[in-house]
Amino acid sequence: MTPPQVRLRPATAADEPLLFQIYAASRAAELAQVDWSDEQRLAFLQHQHTAQATAYRSRHPDGEFLVIELADGRGIGRLYRARLDDGELRVLDIALLPEWCGRGIGGALLADVLAEGEREGALVSLHVEAWNPALRLYTRLGFVEAGRNDVYLRMERRPG
Repeated sequence: MTPPQVRLRPATAADEPLLFQIYAASRAAELAQVDWSDEQRLAFLQHQHTAQATAYRSRHPDGEFLVIELADGRGIGRLYRARLDDGELRVLDIALLPEWCGRGIGGALLADVLAEGEREGALVSLHVEAWNPALRLYTRLGFVEAGRNDVYLRMERRPG
């Protein structure tokens, strides 16, 4: 299956509702397991979304915080990436709205990042929860486990 054509553009303040929607969707399965009211879920999601965005931007002030959009301008996901001091290319986050998952979009975007790493001779890395289904995609793209903690696996793909 050929993935739909998408483009990347810098996220702006006007994208905040979309970015929150993407974040909330990424936590839906986890939150379905807790016995909270809708108001409690919303408050938790708003707090965590703000904390995550603040952490990414403070740790990576020169990072690229990109919206994934269709040719018609509809936002369907986000790709956050940063260049680390040693030249490493880090995928901070990639997420799509659920209805756009499984269509090859994430794989195509990651293949572009990996091609950039190859051209530059740069290591590409990311972190993923050990239970996340995206782990299969990362493995298929040639990422290998390079470390872990209680929650996350650090995965890398070296050039060449």
